[in-house]
Amino acid sequence: MIKAVIFDMDGVVVDTEPLSHRANKKFYESLGLDVTDDVYSTFIGNSDKNIIQKIKNIYGVDTDEAVLVAQGLEYYCQEFDADATLELMPGLKNLVIDLYNNGMTILLASSSSKVKIERVFNRFGLNQYFSHKISGQDFEFSKPHPAIFLDAVAKSGFTADECIVIEDSTNGIKAAKAAGIYCIGYKSEEESLQDTSLADEVITDFSQLSFERIRDIK
Repeated sequence: MIKAVIFDMDGVVVDTEPLSHRANKKFYESLGLDVTDDVYSTFIGNSDKNIIQKIKNIYGVDTDEAVLVAQGLEYYCQEFDADATLELMPGLKNLVIDLYNNGMTILLASSSSKVKIERVFNRFGLNQYFSHKISGQDFEFSKPHPAIFLDAVAKSGFTADECIVIEDSTNGIKAAKAAGIYCIGYKSEEESLQDTSLADEVITDFSQLSFERIRDIK
């Protein structure tokens, strides 16, 4: 029986990918970089720190890593605060409330920085439902490394077999599977470069899930 649900954030809880892409494009342009969509797609699911490490390695940027992370975060916050159209994924909050009201433990395990997580959770009133919010900035390795999901399982108080992960990115799904956790791939109707085929099952709408449906996953 499933006792805990671990959510990714970007692309699962809220559709921040478009605004992240806008912010990152402006950031990369400020550095004089032309990051193609193919290269950019490999960053999704990685922490800000790990993305900057890749940028430095691929493009030979010699600016200090911490400075670049702070600059990138500033571009993101500007886009986030200016985007009045940003919404939770359809049906997401109803599912979270359903899980919460039925005693399911709910955790977030996101590669995003703590600042980004808090902005999303404060805007959409999600804090009360989640027992833990785990940020990728606290880990040396990003998804597809399983570290963040292993930590989420430990914090849940249950075993990996009693947890599921809901992920939308290729790197995130690989991380969940490497941690030995059942993974539901979320694929929205919008075109995505992310491959969800490694997930145990794939949904396209959160109305396909409920407390009873998740609880009884084998």
